[in-house]
Amino acid sequence: MADMQMTGTSSTVLARRWQWLLIAVIAGWLLWLLAPILTPFVFAAMLGWLGDPLVDRLERRRWSRQTAVILVFSAMALLLVVALLLLVPLIERQIVTLVESLPTYRDWFIGTVLPWVERKTGFELIAWFDPDHLIQLIREHWERAGGVAATMLGYLSRSGFVLIAWIANIVLLPVLTFYFLRDWDMLVERVAALIPRDHIGTVTRLAKDSDLVLGAFLRGQFLVMLTLGVLYALGLWGVGLDLGLLIGFIAGLVSFVPYLGPATGVVLGVIAAMVQFGDWQHVALVLGVFGIGQVIESYWLTPRLVGDRIGLHPVAVIFAIMAGGQLFGFLGVLLALPVAAVLNVMLRFAHERYTQSRLYAGDRPAILLDDYVEPSVSGEPPQDIALQGMPLRGMPPEGSDEA
Repeated sequence: MADMQMTGTSSTVLARRWQWLLIAVIAGWLLWLLAPILTPFVFAAMLGWLGDPLVDRLERRRWSRQTAVILVFSAMALLLVVALLLLVPLIERQIVTLVESLPTYRDWFIGTVLPWVERKTGFELIAWFDPDHLIQLIREHWERAGGVAATMLGYLSRSGFVLIAWIANIVLLPVLTFYFLRDWDMLVERVAALIPRDHIGTVTRLAKDSDLVLGAFLRGQFLVMLTLGVLYALGLWGVGLDLGLLIGFIAGLVSFVPYLGPATGVVLGVIAAMVQFGDWQHVALVLGVFGIGQVIESYWLTPRLVGDRIGLHPVAVIFAIMAGGQLFGFLGVLLALPVAAVLNVMLRFAHERYTQSRLYAGDRPAILLDDYVEPSVSGEPPQDIALQGMPLRGMPPEGSDEA
């Protein structure tokens, strides 16, 4: 009878697991189908989640929910407008400077880099970049070039609809953000009400851990990126690089991937310094800017603003971004790191459950052995504490009449 009850319980647990797996598969399939239209909703939900703690804090100070939401939403919109007013003119001037500098970079590449590579490798590369040779290659591959041109024209014809969709998303984003801010607590309560009661404790714990991890990443990492971007931009501008602001902002923007931000900034900054000044003094100054930035990030910014709760390896970060982009496009890139952080929390929980299971620990051993005892300084052989005072097999105990 007991065996039948255990078999029935195991079948029920297995059926529930298959049900949850089927629900996860259907949810992933729907997410893949609706990915083109979900981007503003996901972005607005992230903004609502980021602003909800401020709204709750104002509510604890006896502000109404509606008033608190209006204040937080207005503050977020004001910050965005100020950032756009400050950054757009700077980036526009930097792009104009970059376009005007392209002939200089081309001459430096053909006149300095290629001859150096030819001397080191023995390959003839300058002939491949000769304009006459490039025109000849285009003539020889005209049909393929025509196919590429047709593809580009088709893309440009569709770009009008893409532009309209982006404008609609931009208009829809503040509306969705306001409603997510206003109804965030209610949405959380409704989702919690759908969780099976026998799993509510586990799900609550995982949700709190995920909230801590995502808060450390989205809030803390954003501040780290912003601070590093400003630091790199001001440092390179102080060195005298014409494109210093643009390079600094790019390095700060991609710094969410460990080591990728400073590596990108170093490569672009060194190239810009060599093209503009042509000496090693400015190259050393560029390296100094990024070296100081890395010290500040490692010893002050990341420990204070992010902490060590994320635990994502740089390889995992890169893989998550690439996999998300491949599966769901821009929506996947937007969700890649938050989903990876939540999966990391779930993997930690699974590891904890595994180490506490009988599969890992096995049955209770019949004989418990003490830990290994290091040899004493006097050179005497180590003795196990559990064996001290115990008679060896075939030997009587000390003080017995048989000795």
